[in-house]
Amino acid sequence: MPEPAAPTPAAIGRAEQTRQRILEAAFAEFASYGFAGARVDRIAKAAGCNKNLIYIYFDSKEGLFDAVLRGRLGLIAEENPLTPENLPEFAGKTFDFVMANPDIIRLTAWTKLDPDTPDPSTRGDKVSAKVAAVRRAQQNGELTDAWDAEFLMTFVMSLATAWVPAFPYGSAGIDRARIRAQIVAAVAAVVTATPTVD
Repeated sequence: MPEPAAPTPAAIGRAEQTRQRILEAAFAEFASYGFAGARVDRIAKAAGCNKNLIYIYFDSKEGLFDAVLRGRLGLIAEENPLTPENLPEFAGKTFDFVMANPDIIRLTAWTKLDPDTPDPSTRGDKVSAKVAAVRRAQQNGELTDAWDAEFLMTFVMSLATAWVPAFPYGSAGIDRARIRAQIVAAVAAVVTATPTVD
């Protein structure tokens, strides 16, 4: 019996385009409805493909959600790599990124709001890696060790993402440049201040 023919480059290209359309449609669906409210049939329709293809590419709805979340979190890390020795600018760039991509914050919020939402273990790994990078910078004397590394990262990320339009207070009418400057200044003040708590 002859060996099956290898897929042509054109077929591989079409398959990857379909996979990317599915990921984009799934991102919009999960960001809008959360994991529990998202429907695979709506994702397939928005992606212009057969619903079965989603299961072929991603095995399950959970697998699709995992791929979407990993991809989006990877995009954040790629666009804005952590620079622990310059946390103020990292905070400013994080603010810029999430203001330009508010649905990413909405998507990650679903992982905490909906108990049925799978939370990929790599998300925790990425957070742990950032905290470890801050801790190393503290140990190397590049960053104040007056604050716990976990506190600094939580403070920076909370402050940088608080103005996202997906959040309840919204961002209508805010002066983004001014808010960004205040975020950078606030983080700079914290990393140079000595806390009065033990």
